[in-house]
Amino acid sequence: MPFLRPLILVLLVSFTSNFAVAQASDNNAPTNAQTKTPVNESTEIEWRYHGGTYEDQRYSTLGQINARTIKDLKLTWFADYPAYGGQQATPLMVNRTLYVATAWNIVYAYDAASGKELWRFDPAVRRAVLIDACCGPVTRGVAYADGKIFTATLDGRLIALDAASGKQLWSAETVPEGGRYTITGAPRVANGMVFIGNGGAEFGVRGYVSAYNIETGALAWRFYTVPGDPAKPFENPILQEAAKTWHGEWWKYGGGGTVWDSMSYDPELNLLYIGVGNSTPYDPTIRTAGMGDNWFVSSIVALNADTGAYVWHYQTTPGDSWDYTATQNMIFADLDIRGEQRKVIMQAPKNGFFYVLDRQTGELLSANNFSKVTWATGIDKETGRPVLTGEAKWWLNPEGSVLFPSTGGAHNWHPMAFNPDSGYVYIPVNIYSGNFRAVEDYQYRSVGRTTGLLAGSPPLADPKVRSVASERLQGRLLAWDPIKQQPAWSVEQANSGNGGVLTTAGGLVFQGDTQGYLNAFGADDGSPLWRFNAHSVIIAPPISYRIDGQQYIAVLSGKGGSLGRIAGGVINEDMTNISRLLVFKLNGKGTLPEPVRLEVALPNWEDTKVDPQRSKRGAGLYAHYCMTCHGVSAQGNGITPDLRYSPLSGITDAFKAVVLDGVMASTGMASFSPVLTPAQTEDIRLYVVQQNQLARKAGDVSRVGR
Repeated sequence: MPFLRPLILVLLVSFTSNFAVAQASDNNAPTNAQTKTPVNESTEIEWRYHGGTYEDQRYSTLGQINARTIKDLKLTWFADYPAYGGQQATPLMVNRTLYVATAWNIVYAYDAASGKELWRFDPAVRRAVLIDACCGPVTRGVAYADGKIFTATLDGRLIALDAASGKQLWSAETVPEGGRYTITGAPRVANGMVFIGNGGAEFGVRGYVSAYNIETGALAWRFYTVPGDPAKPFENPILQEAAKTWHGEWWKYGGGGTVWDSMSYDPELNLLYIGVGNSTPYDPTIRTAGMGDNWFVSSIVALNADTGAYVWHYQTTPGDSWDYTATQNMIFADLDIRGEQRKVIMQAPKNGFFYVLDRQTGELLSANNFSKVTWATGIDKETGRPVLTGEAKWWLNPEGSVLFPSTGGAHNWHPMAFNPDSGYVYIPVNIYSGNFRAVEDYQYRSVGRTTGLLAGSPPLADPKVRSVASERLQGRLLAWDPIKQQPAWSVEQANSGNGGVLTTAGGLVFQGDTQGYLNAFGADDGSPLWRFNAHSVIIAPPISYRIDGQQYIAVLSGKGGSLGRIAGGVINEDMTNISRLLVFKLNGKGTLPEPVRLEVALPNWEDTKVDPQRSKRGAGLYAHYCMTCHGVSAQGNGITPDLRYSPLSGITDAFKAVVLDGVMASTGMASFSPVLTPAQTEDIRLYVVQQNQLARKAGDVSRVGR
């Protein structure tokens, strides 16, 4: 089977925190839903690993909060953070301490019961790195082992902190100087090592994952996911095999394949599974002469955790040309597959298919689409390959193709969860299409994205365009039966990009949403049981833990990231973006302050004359250099302000001072003088002014301040 590889052993080389405190009695003796035996209520139940346990099921064995008691679930304490960049992290709870990573990689430690801040650590991330960040200064969390907290920074450092004091113990540079790499993923730990990947595929880098010694920070091994220049020695033999699946001069463009999010460790097999990201450029005629599977982009790769030696891989999207990453979270379980108990690994990657693999061998056991898919008709069970539709090869069509899913994926980084009691996997699904069209006369650029995919920027101020965009951005919480490979139930949602999932032995599924609520549903049937108005979008996944007989639920709120870039102002335009940690328990006594709504008036630039040709050129330049941070149609996205409302956008010299002279570099707005001329900068400004005028024409003359 071409998607399986033989076992090869290869050694590889400031503000304040606010909190309210409450105590509540527990009159509900919980039981472990798996064993039906009483749970010792005095035992602390931690959330020590990113996915809860090594299985990464995001399942809590706690049942004190259940369908009968959830009516009494109340806020107990909270902490506020600067509303910048979005909050995506999974907190950890170890030794009665809650560890939280926020935007710009600032780490906090709290007493997990009372909310008292114990320490905070600011790694002072280099702000200019934001120019090479896909989706803002986000992070998905920290790792814990041996009394240490490990955090990886946006600018490429891996740092070990003393878990008790927050004091830095060591720091290691994980990316090459001058490389366009960033890190947004959470580190993982096992066997005395801490593992970390990186992001940056859209900016022309070569992916890899690294292992560092927990005590010293010394590099133990590194596995490259894309072969380098074949004129130079390959780092290990499997890359020589991988190079046979690449063509042309791919190494000049980096190739992509970054390990920017998910990794899972199986202690029984001593295997580290890494989820590998998309290719770059997306257009295969540029990247690889239009040929080949391009190992190991968009793949699950199993490595020996001690040495980094390659063991097997399965490529979910061979020759990926759609940004269909396989970096989404991976879950372990033991399932009865056709009458045989199998150790499986499950993933729902961006491409819209749900995969069940044997985690010992990588054998495909089953696959089926869990969302609308138009780029492939299914997965060939003999070869493990997707069967492409005629529209899939967008690079061959001068007009391009409209495909489901978009580059945002049918399932993105927001973690899914598995409940062994119900047998269901709960997936936060995105339902929207993408326009795939090749860039004419592609040229590699040292600043901005280098995907070879034409990035559109429709005028969302147009009510008709806004209506269509809203209809295309739908979401769904889907309960999926991984054995039958079919839906069990679903909850339809107004928008995509809803939060990651937690499920519990109390028969519950928790998920935040883009409407500003934390919700609880019945794990068996999806019945709505509880909701809490957080006053802000929740995209992060919740966790659960127990201290002194009390079960807690904790989650971060705050919008920002890839969905904001795609959706722009389509969703939640009237909602203040509040970055906050929320902690709940039964009969909690905490309350949130009413959100402060600062209405900001749209500047009146109706008298500014805009040359249509210049604004058209500016739209293309904006899409390449600006849209990542400033959103579609300059409407902001939770990462940076809405440029249509910025007074600087109305003044040529002020706009130039920011874009070319770098007067705001300390905030992350680096100078674009290496790639933009003053005339091009003015074209971009005129495009922004045009968007301002369209907004006024549509009656969008004020909004909640960001």
